[in-house]
Amino acid sequence: MINPALFKKAAAVDTTAHRGWRIAPAQPNWSVASELNAMFIASVEFGDACVEYPIVFVNAGNDPQGNRQIAPVAVFGLREKENLYLEQGGTWRASYLPALLQAYPFGIARVDDTRVVVVVDEAWSGWSQSEGTALFNEDGQPSEHLTAVRDQLEKIEAEVQRTRLFGDALVKADLLTEMRFDATLPDGKTLTVDGFLAVDEKKFAALSDEKVLELHKSGALGLIHAHQISLRHMRRLVQWRQERAAASPSA
Repeated sequence: MINPALFKKAAAVDTTAHRGWRIAPAQPNWSVASELNAMFIASVEFGDACVEYPIVFVNAGNDPQGNRQIAPVAVFGLREKENLYLEQGGTWRASYLPALLQAYPFGIARVDDTRVVVVVDEAWSGWSQSEGTALFNEDGQPSEHLTAVRDQLEKIEAEVQRTRLFGDALVKADLLTEMRFDATLPDGKTLTVDGFLAVDEKKFAALSDEKVLELHKSGALGLIHAHQISLRHMRRLVQWRQERAAASPSA
């Protein structure tokens, strides 16, 4: 899953094109994510993510059979191209980073139903031709680091597939509704956030005991609770938006 707000020049890792490329040693700088206002998270991440970010859902098109698909995302900002988790100097404002963000400048893209390829952002500023961790050994074979990266990305991709099953369960149970969040800023202006989906509390409360047990056994019930708990962080984002506006009126 390659996010165009993060990957400015995505390219499949290639033995010839990237033979001499290295990851330069440097302190983490996430300035590259300045316009990233949300990021996909897998269901296995909900436990860590729900204490740091609002978790909501977005429409993700249809599968080959025409069935609706939805995907969970961690929200970073309250408007397009806004990342309130990014501080000056490129430091990140939370202790947990979504797995796909942790993997950057690497990503994974699906070629077809059975094949995936490792992708790099060639525009990333951390590449070097002279120092750091090599992508390939002198014989042109993937380095130990690149092999480990690929293994980790393949694990993430497997979790993506499992997360789709959770999304299918929410759609099947008709639990999702358009989300609208309104907040009044100190200057009296109203801030409205929409375009996301959330679990409808009334529909959720009206589920039969049999359906609740089914969701519990599948693991979906715990994920729903994590999503509900995480929504309190929308207020935190409003506070950060206020702080940023006060520090820079043009923000």
